[in-house]
Amino acid sequence: MRLFNRIKLLTPESVELEFTLAGIGSRALALSIDYSVLLLCLLVFWIIWGIFSNQLLNYLDNTGIAYGSIPIWLGAIALLLSFVIFAGYFVVFEVFWQGQTPGKRIAKIRVIQDNGKPVRMAQAVLRSLLRPIDDIFFIGTFLIFFGKREKRVGDWVAGTVVVQEERPQSKTGILVSLEARQLAAQLPDMTDLTQLLADDFAVIREYLQRRSFMESKARGELSLKLARQARAIVHLETIPPGLTSDQFLEAVYLAYQEQFPAY
Repeated sequence: MRLFNRIKLLTPESVELEFTLAGIGSRALALSIDYSVLLLCLLVFWIIWGIFSNQLLNYLDNTGIAYGSIPIWLGAIALLLSFVIFAGYFVVFEVFWQGQTPGKRIAKIRVIQDNGKPVRMAQAVLRSLLRPIDDIFFIGTFLIFFGKREKRVGDWVAGTVVVQEERPQSKTGILVSLEARQLAAQLPDMTDLTQLLADDFAVIREYLQRRSFMESKARGELSLKLARQARAIVHLETIPPGLTSDQFLEAVYLAYQEQFPAY
């Protein structure tokens, strides 16, 4: 297996994006960090649950109530809640942190769908529920190491892939021209940006973040294609004179982010 494998993903808009796979080293680092955080969370939970259970049983003893199988039920509930914490940790972070957990953020990797879009709740849940299967006998490690797309069982079932972050080192992660900033201030009056879905915005953002890694010809073709699609979505007939397709996409990115800060 090569040190860095690259894959090309085709979005639903027929836009081809290229990514570098995370690699087993980065994924191992991320997992070790996440499991350390999880272990701490579970330790705190078990201490609190132990105190609660002890207090409950003492109360039942003092009141003369026979608690019979209650200790068994308390243990079973604790195990169930432990699994909820284990699975929920990955689901919550991957959904709300756009495919990242604390470990993945430190390792600079993230999970995306096979079509290049951000991971959704359904995919995050499937990946998390199948994680124990991947951990048994290192099945996931074997599949990642020898698989062309470096997917574990959870990735194959959920339709996801783990890739490296390749973002320019700037405050926003995206360099924007002055012309784009000027157009961005005018776009809300010229178009209906609410027609642009979050997934459409994600594709534009992904391109702007990765364009510096693309070959000139491929970048030009993709930029024109995305600009045409964006114009059609927001009902803008033409790109304003004197602007390149890249500058137009930058303007759409800025205007959308200003209108919908959560993105």
